[in-house]
Order: sequence, then C-alpha cells, then structure tokens
Amino acid sequence: MMKQWMSERARGTVVVIHGAGEHHGRYKWLFNQLNQQRFHVVSGDLPGHGRTRGKRGHIDSFDQYIEAVYEWYKEASSYELPIFLFGHSMGGLISIRALMEKYMPVKGLVLSSPCLGLYEYPNRMAELATKMLHRVTPSLTAKTGIHAERITRNPDVRKEYQEDELNITTVTARWYQEMVKAMRIAYHQTDRFPDIPLLVMQAGEDYIVDQHATHRWFNRLETKDRSIKEWKGLYHELLNEPEREEVLRFMINFLHVRM
Repeated sequence: MMKQWMSERARGTVVVIHGAGEHHGRYKWLFNQLNQQRFHVVSGDLPGHGRTRGKRGHIDSFDQYIEAVYEWYKEASSYELPIFLFGHSMGGLISIRALMEKYMPVKGLVLSSPCLGLYEYPNRMAELATKMLHRVTPSLTAKTGIHAERITRNPDVRKEYQEDELNITTVTARWYQEMVKAMRIAYHQTDRFPDIPLLVMQAGEDYIVDQHATHRWFNRLETKDRSIKEWKGLYHELLNEPEREEVLRFMINFLHVRM
C-alpha cells in the first residue's frame, strides 16, 4: 500500500517508513510539515499493518518489508528529485536493511529511535519457545509490549493511540524471529551499509528500543557524513513529543544542507 503527498515547487522527496504496530496515518503532521518545506512525501502501510491485506502483525520474511520500501523508493525516484529516507523505530531498521540489500541512491537517511535492539526482551523460556514455534506454528501471537504511556509524554497523542483501531497490539512468533534476525544482520554487517549522509535522532528516555544498541551500531559505521543526537528526557516517538517542533527543525536542517 502506497500513497503520495505532493508539494508545490518541490525540491526533494522523502520516503517515510513507520514503526511496528502502527500505520502511516499517524504521520499526517510530519507529511504536512515536509510539504511546507517543499518536499514530496511517499509513504504507506507496511505488510501486516494498517489497512494492508494479510494477517496483522505477521510477516513470513523481513524481505517483505524491504520489498515494500523499495517500491516506495521507485515511486519517489519517478519525480526525479533528490530522495531522502526517514525511518522511525522498526521503520529505521527496515530502511537500514533495505539500503544494505538494494541499490537505492539517496541523498541521506534520517533515523528516529531506530530499532537495533529492544528495551525489554522476552524471558529466556519465551525466547526459546518463539525460536521453536516460529517454524512449527509461525502464526502464534504474543503482545507487542508497546503501550501509549511508553511512547510519548504527550497526553493527547497517548489518547489517540489508545483509541486508534488500526494500531496492532499482537505479533506472531515468525514476526519476532524475523525482527531479531534483521537486527543481528544490521549490527554485524555494517560494512554493507552504504556511504550516505546519515542523521540518527535517538530518544534519551526510550522504553521501546535499546538506545545503547543504537550508539553501538552507529560507532561501528565507517561512513564519512554521519551524526547522532540524543534528545535528553524525550520518549521514543520524538516527533510526537511536546518538543517536536525543535526536533523537526533539527531534521529539516539536515535535509536542506544535504540538498
């Protein structure tokens, strides 16, 4: 599923990749801001999310996410303008893996609290169970552990999140194992990550992903133009926090400079 938000006299295009359990509709504010800054936006719901067909919270292979993002990239390239990728949380992991697997010449990548490790992992018994069950009964489900009070300090966004019927709260054993594998590949094969401008924005109070894993991954990179900013006191969804205007300005500055 893919949609476009067009800007008059656009100077570039941003492909926006949402996180786990949510959908692209939660990024309307960001799309509007990017349009005002003269960027087209290409986005959509990832497989198993939002209004897509198929089992919710499930993938057979992480490649399904990579292929979806590659389709969005190809749509963005049809405008013949500089392209940037923006990935939040799982969307950040997907964008990293897509750039490792596909030839996607972009002007830069922005990661928002990327999922390179989890804040909390299942206990040892649950972990072993999912390792066995994802082959035998791959569609067995478990709770995501993503709760409104963990993602943002903004009470209005929390309320919207809880009432949003398109958000999903359960994922399958296969989904979990594919995520773990993707995180492992992203970390151990950083030599395959392309030499492109990179901005990592990491929440300082993150109760969804492991912020230390983000720093460890960043420090393994050999790319020349890379920077990381940890936003002290902010929760996982940086662009839904009360300080989101400041976060957005920081990100927009990166885009304009790399144009």
